[in-house]
Amino acid sequence: MTNRTITRADLAESVYEQVGLSRNESSDLVELVLEEISKSLIEGKNVKISSFGSFSIREKGERIGRNPKTGVEVPILPRKVLVFRASHVLKDRINKGQ
Repeated sequence: MTNRTITRADLAESVYEQVGLSRNESSDLVELVLEEISKSLIEGKNVKISSFGSFSIREKGERIGRNPKTGVEVPILPRKVLVFRASHVLKDRINKGQ
């Protein structure tokens, strides 16, 4: 297993190689897709990508946390968190190593 991180440039290069758009067009396409996903999540919409997974925003309430070093209780303010759930298709592909 490799610890390499896939970047936007890697995605754009893959689009360039597999689709045949120019490098600039491929980069623009990747940026547009990521921007559309981001915009939808900011608006509170769920994003589902078939055979990949779904992204959603979950609201977490206020709670009391504890500093692990000092043991002092600290309030953790309410916040929104991004949740990703992989599809069964993606999970199966990962488990089969494809």
